[in-house]
Amino acid sequence: MSDAYILDASALLAALHGEPGAERVRELLPSARIGSVTLSEVIAKLQERGVPDTVIDEILDDLDLSVIPFGAATARRAGLLRLATRSGGLSLGDRACLALAAEQDATAVTTDRAWSGLDLDIAVELLR
Repeated sequence: MSDAYILDASALLAALHGEPGAERVRELLPSARIGSVTLSEVIAKLQERGVPDTVIDEILDDLDLSVIPFGAATARRAGLLRLATRSGGLSLGDRACLALAAEQDATAVTTDRAWSGLDLDIAVELLR
């Protein structure tokens, strides 16, 4: 396993809102990456909380995260994770993050406890 990290939406949102786990995410930010599907989730959640679009753009520009596109191979892998993750109720966004972590030989970082009970060959760091 490399020292690479892929952020789940819950992890990045925890950092942005100063929630438990925020400090760890801030440590990882300089080298962490995020998938384009996950980034879309983060933007949607910020917008739902009433953050103006211009402020969302500023936040993302300041973070300067490396964003990895959701390509055909990642889509296939995420789809194939459905059966293995159904018991945990994982969304497409969750599976996209896990699929990307598997592809990148990286650790997926999340606050979602449902991920810890899954029997996957993908490294997961649970923040809280």
